[in-house]
Amino acid sequence: MSSRIQYVRSGIVLLVTLVLLVVLSVLMFTLSTRMSSQRHRDKYIIDYQAARYACDSAVKYALATLNDMNTPDLIERPNEPDFSDLFMLDEEQYEELLAAWFVPDEEGFSSKSGRDVKRKTDSPDFSDFDPNDVNGFEDINGTDYFDSFGDFNEPNAVGVRGPYGPPWPFITKPVEFEIGPAKVRIEIEDENAKYPIGWAIMDDKEVQREAVAGFETFCEWMEVNDVQIDSLKEQLKQIGEIKTFKIEFKNVSQIVRQPVTTPTTSSSASSTARSRVRPPRIQTSRKTITAAEQIAQQSSDFAKLCHSSLIDTEALARPIIISETRQESALKYMGMWASRKVNINTAPRHVLEAAFTFGGDADQIAEEIIQQRRIKPFADIDELKRELFRYSSAIEKCEKYITTISSIFTIKVTAAVGVAEARAVIGIAKEGQKARQIAVISG
Repeated sequence: MSSRIQYVRSGIVLLVTLVLLVVLSVLMFTLSTRMSSQRHRDKYIIDYQAARYACDSAVKYALATLNDMNTPDLIERPNEPDFSDLFMLDEEQYEELLAAWFVPDEEGFSSKSGRDVKRKTDSPDFSDFDPNDVNGFEDINGTDYFDSFGDFNEPNAVGVRGPYGPPWPFITKPVEFEIGPAKVRIEIEDENAKYPIGWAIMDDKEVQREAVAGFETFCEWMEVNDVQIDSLKEQLKQIGEIKTFKIEFKNVSQIVRQPVTTPTTSSSASSTARSRVRPPRIQTSRKTITAAEQIAQQSSDFAKLCHSSLIDTEALARPIIISETRQESALKYMGMWASRKVNINTAPRHVLEAAFTFGGDADQIAEEIIQQRRIKPFADIDELKRELFRYSSAIEKCEKYITTISSIFTIKVTAAVGVAEARAVIGIAKEGQKARQIAVISG
């Protein structure tokens, strides 16, 4: 009997010991998990601060060098495929297009396009630069940078060139370098090559029907369904109630009232204090607000509204084509920075058709432009009328919506350290040799 009791006691002690071990194991696991999570959080905060610093430094560098950038030069592509319809090609069709056009011979040249399809494989040399000195890097317009962020810039890859040379909508090859531990990428995009979102809420009632038709045409090209189109229209209507979108501006005079204070002498100060205080005198003057100033103000206001929570960009950012080389979505082709005109030399087919909806014969005019600008970009709208004289009346109706020189650009800066990433997008308006900042969106 005593041996049995002793056996039971031993079992109880063993059971309690096992329970204690399990509890201790759970506590140790929980503690180690929390400590690991805390370390990851601390590491992420440190990495994000480094990425944020690198992003801010790269923004300053980009803005400082942008004033040195003249009007980007368009290239001639007479024997190459146009970029206009890449947005609607799936991966198989895109590969077939490349195979049909870019067939390198023994010397590395395409037998059809006649251009060198070999790519430089060596990485840029930053050995002579201080990685923390943003002024030590080469000009942002340099062509010696080859990035590794996207597969479309794989050194041995061949792609369809855009109107400026790099893939659409870039005006220069993306720049990639390092600032401390951060890997930085700078991209400059042509916003006049995209569909101006402000067209859908113009204040011009005479072309409202054409504006709606052009907007719907663009959305249908980009596979935006009817429910999403109606939702986007409602969101844009709310923005239009806050501020209407104008295409044309004129100089206006405005009366400015400013209070004028009359200085008092020390001798009269005591008597003034004893007397009743008089209100300050109001001086009126007339100030002229130029059209350029109004355009700048509209650009700034709409850039902020279009990047606010008033517009749900998730549906627009939904990829319609995902591949190893491309990712297409409606948002990629939509101008959200209050551009008023479309550059006929740099816009793809569906954006051109939306622009020429205001005059008619949109699909025929777009096709003619696509074929002729490959040989030589249009110098001005008068040349467009001469070359497409059959459609001159339709083009005249669209003159205030089209241009041949882009003036609105965006600078996209991405800085990554580990899993932490900082981004900034800056809207820029080029006025001659000067660059004016529209707005900055950081994230």
